[in-house]
Amino acid sequence: MPATSKAQQKAAGAALSAKRGETKKSELIGASREMYDSMSEKQLEEFAETKRKGLPEKKSRA
Repeated sequence: MPATSKAQQKAAGAALSAKRGETKKSELIGASREMYDSMSEKQLEEFAETKRKGLPEKKSRA
């Protein structure tokens, strides 16, 4: 499942980094902390590897 915005893709990348032990969980805030707690490493990889070209900065609420 690909990310739907650049912000979501970046948050997934931060959460993935913490899951792998490259950064501390305590450094995560907001969406990245929620993603860390609720998603597997595989799911985070799928979000983080989404190409950013053509994605909006933020997902519009609808």
